[in-house]
Amino acid sequence: MSYSVHTPRSFQAVAVASALEFYAKTGVQVNRAYTPKAMMRTAENITGRTFKARDYKGAAAALREWVK
Repeated sequence: MSYSVHTPRSFQAVAVASALEFYAKTGVQVNRAYTPKAMMRTAENITGRTFKARDYKGAAAALREWVK
């Protein structure tokens, strides 16, 4: 899916959503800074929602919805 990213925050949301989906699928972090806990915290900060622990797919979906 293609997104039109207009702000640094939108870019961050798309990047974290992609990293969360990758981690949920493979269990591999995309880099050292993108720990599952840090990604979930970022998703909560961007969307203003609280997610259950290890709800990586839900957080990614919320981030993608926020970008739209």
